[in-house]
Amino acid sequence: MTLYFRHPACFDHETGPHPENAARLRAIETALGNRQWQGLDVREAPPATREQLERAHSSRHVREIEEFSLAGGGLLDLDTVVSRGSWEAALRAAGGACEAAERLLAGDARTAFCGLRPPGHHAERAKAMGFCLFNNAAVAAEHALAVGGAERVFILDWDVHHGNGTEAIFRERADVLYASIHEWPLYPGTGPAGFQGEGEGEGYTINMPVPAGTGEDVFLALLAHVVAPVIRAYEPSLVIISAGYDAHRSDPLASLRLETDSYRRMAALMAATAADVGAPLLVCLEGGYDHDALAGSVLATLDGIAAPEVPAHIPEEPARPFRERLHPRWLG
Repeated sequence: MTLYFRHPACFDHETGPHPENAARLRAIETALGNRQWQGLDVREAPPATREQLERAHSSRHVREIEEFSLAGGGLLDLDTVVSRGSWEAALRAAGGACEAAERLLAGDARTAFCGLRPPGHHAERAKAMGFCLFNNAAVAAEHALAVGGAERVFILDWDVHHGNGTEAIFRERADVLYASIHEWPLYPGTGPAGFQGEGEGEGYTINMPVPAGTGEDVFLALLAHVVAPVIRAYEPSLVIISAGYDAHRSDPLASLRLETDSYRRMAALMAATAADVGAPLLVCLEGGYDHDALAGSVLATLDGIAAPEVPAHIPEEPARPFRERLHPRWLG
């Protein structure tokens, strides 16, 4: 069974006509309901504690999000909306990711999916942006390291936008390795292939920017011939996927060309790779703004992590430029 974390408070993060709205979760949960939530152990996401949040964010940032939300909210920037219900929703999104990581590391299951919002990968240590208030994947990674017994965490981000927040939080760390496949150029303008981290974190950031029009063949090549070998060499205790679905060909905010079933193959490959190193797999919802494509792609992801496999005959050529850029430690 895959653990599935949800909470009704995530529908109360009101954003009006914004593309990141509660209808996204309604589409996902309607699709899951049509399958009778088959294969899922559905659990209520607990709220994150301040201690959990402040491992990844400044105390001032946490306090300002709380105060702004409970005062009625408004626009944090042109992209990021906060309402009175956003504080509780954000607590549940981060708290659900922490609980999922803890349950996985305790051996309750091998896979988990957090169907929660707001998303998180743009949120930096002291800044909310890009629809994101708290960085759910980063908070979960810190929790796994602090109390879950994890020694190393690998975060793969396949959202169409680069996860600038996750990169910034861990850019000088070796206990979290961040890898991102993202469209370039595109918001937020970060994630060049040449940046590999700093200081002790040098080599522990892997950016794989791809041009508009890129499809499944390149994504699978990058996963099979860059990401998977690095995971095997790094031997993480936990693998987290920041799973955006806005690289789908139907998404209105970007220009990549993944199909719905691409996510099944990608998820199956990552689940097989995590299993190779004995690491559980946690998937955190990020973007995805065509509701039909989003719901179908989430179902495909759940199918993929339930049936791990390495797709046959994945060409290496599309991945070669990125393999050649890897830090020497990953080429041994």
